[in-house]
Amino acid sequence: MAVNSHQAAVAERTPVTAWDAQGVRRDFPILAQRVHGKPLVYLDNAATSQKPRAVLDALLDFYTRDCSNIHRGVHELSERATAGYEEAREKVRTFLGAREAREIIFVRGATEAINLVAWTFGRERIGVDDEVLITAMEHHSNIVPWQILCEAKGAKLCVTPISDSGELRMDEFEKRLNPRVKLVAVAHVSNALGTVNPVEEIVRMSHARGIPVLVDGAQAAPHMKVDVQELDCDFYTFSGHKVYGPTGIGALYGKAALLDEMPPFHGGGDMISSVTFEKTTYNVLPYKFEAGTPNIAGAIGLGAAIDYVGRIGMERIAAHEHALLEYGTRALARVPGLRMVGTARKKAGVLSFVLEGIHPHDVGTVLDREGIAVRTGHHCAQPVMDRFRIPATTRASLALYNTREELDALAAGVWKVKEMFA
Repeated sequence: MAVNSHQAAVAERTPVTAWDAQGVRRDFPILAQRVHGKPLVYLDNAATSQKPRAVLDALLDFYTRDCSNIHRGVHELSERATAGYEEAREKVRTFLGAREAREIIFVRGATEAINLVAWTFGRERIGVDDEVLITAMEHHSNIVPWQILCEAKGAKLCVTPISDSGELRMDEFEKRLNPRVKLVAVAHVSNALGTVNPVEEIVRMSHARGIPVLVDGAQAAPHMKVDVQELDCDFYTFSGHKVYGPTGIGALYGKAALLDEMPPFHGGGDMISSVTFEKTTYNVLPYKFEAGTPNIAGAIGLGAAIDYVGRIGMERIAAHEHALLEYGTRALARVPGLRMVGTARKKAGVLSFVLEGIHPHDVGTVLDREGIAVRTGHHCAQPVMDRFRIPATTRASLALYNTREELDALAAGVWKVKEMFA
């Protein structure tokens, strides 16, 4: 789909050399607002990121110019919508470094992608007394589908422990790679701790034993360059709404040979080649896994988000966020009674912490009155909280539009919490 005038204007003002934080922030209209009379400081990006005008314009453009169903119509609007949808698939392919566009399946998000693999690949490959190996830092989305599958199949869910710093115990991981393991499923980056897992090593060790690997990239794709061919993982998932795209859209990458062997996940329109009352034959990849009318606008919006981060450069985004992580870590370390949860040597932009004697929900409530949006709770990672013997944390998570001044505001807000509860 052609880039409209609004998108072109965004491309012109988006920085391409020196980092221009204010220039980036102007691309995100929502950041200009005030909350409780204070400038919005949005630090809940691990839950969902804000959307640049390029994405908003792409959604509006689709609904005002090209809105139609895809793959079925011969009229102009349908052809334009189909072209936009398939161009978005190609953008995702490039974004992930996949070999072929047919290896990219559009889904609602990482959660649906993991469930898809569990109930297609898992249903075919995992049986009684087999094992699925995960880690102790997984999001519930990479725990519950495997629990359900294992219960249904008589298999076992095994867990690799983590250290006090929140790093994966690779010695314990290797011990658990026995012949009964039929799949390894691991987060690329922990949403609760920020830990960046050594995925390349995990894949290498697993493949040496013939074990396929699924990587949950929901917290990695927004913050670092991903190349699934270099990782050599068998499946990779991410959610669009964390990569500055719309909600309700995401992607599953799978190696074509595996996807070809897997049965469909949903039945309905567009995933078929032919249907009779006696027999149905299924469509080719990727359409075999995309039953019914998909989130067309969401896919196009995701494509616009990928274009946006591509113009800035993932390496530059990662460097900016790493500098913020170091700055924020130092600023929070000055607060008496504050303990960081997750101190791995290699981290993405997550600052999870607890304040002695103060519940995280109280911290989050006070910070909200200061215009600061953070996440409090178990972050859909209750086993992580159990590991550190805490009920919850306060989590500030970073994105490309955050600034040092916002981290100063966070630290000042935490000091205020301390004073209120002293």
